[in-house]
Amino acid sequence: MKHLFKRGALATLMATGFLLGAPAQAADYPSKAISIVVGYPAGGSVDLTARVLGEALSERLGQSVVIENLGGAGGTIGAGKVARAKPDGYTLLVGATNEMVIAGMINSAVNYDGLKDFTPVGMIAAQPMMLVASRETGVETAAQYLEKLKAGKAGDYTFGSSGIGTALHLAGEMINESTGTSAAHIPYRGVAPLLTDLVSGQLNYGIFVMSSGLPHVKSGKVVALGVTEAQRSPAAPDMPALAEFPGFENVDINVWFGLYGPAGLPDDVAAKLKAALDDVLQNDDEFRKKLEASGATLYKPGMDAGKFQVAETEKYARLVKLAKIERQ
Repeated sequence: MKHLFKRGALATLMATGFLLGAPAQAADYPSKAISIVVGYPAGGSVDLTARVLGEALSERLGQSVVIENLGGAGGTIGAGKVARAKPDGYTLLVGATNEMVIAGMINSAVNYDGLKDFTPVGMIAAQPMMLVASRETGVETAAQYLEKLKAGKAGDYTFGSSGIGTALHLAGEMINESTGTSAAHIPYRGVAPLLTDLVSGQLNYGIFVMSSGLPHVKSGKVVALGVTEAQRSPAAPDMPALAEFPGFENVDINVWFGLYGPAGLPDDVAAKLKAALDDVLQNDDEFRKKLEASGATLYKPGMDAGKFQVAETEKYARLVKLAKIERQ
């Protein structure tokens, strides 16, 4: 039996999104609280970024933004939840380099694809890493670091990071590649044991995210040799970029944070979120001050987050191969 629709009724069905299962329009989005998932415990750099962003987005969207910490497995538990969430704009993720790019390359237990299973809303900020030396090495500059490693043999010197396959580990491998040296990687479970071995001299060098390493540099526990981005950080303008030194010119790597929804996020919802994020990046001085105080630099509004992530995926795939990390 044929069903006849009057033109007005058909238009109404199309507008409300019921015809053929089409998604509802987002004219009233958001109409309830938004959850931003963070795949790490409270207090870290990703959590800080999400909380400051949540406050700013709440002001612009007119709804509460709740931060949900789902720590574990290097951020992948939280990311996995968002990948499986309903794509309605009410479950978002502040994701970082590890869970969005690296984890799937080295861990077969990761059950999502960082490129296919998310809608990239926009990039938020990036934070450099830093190469530091134990005071026991007597090294105070990147030039001295290179001189000492060039004079030694493979494996004579060590650098530590927060774990195999992390952005910090791969930053160390990038330094090895750029300088033609071979400092041996020592993985640690967190900053505290890494710092302990640096202070005691059991470890020669270390890679820290700036926000976690800068306090120890200021206290004199370790010596900063340079940041891993091509330019100096506004949070520490007196600290050189490693790329300023001969041999380190190709060192340019950081930890970044982006805002994501599940794949299939309606275009109008994504556009509304992107417009709010761009306004925060462009006009919110308080937001800028809080993130820059943590060592981060904001991305420019309007950046194509999708293309950026594709390029980052290619970069890290090369570094994972260089480090000979087998997918487990």
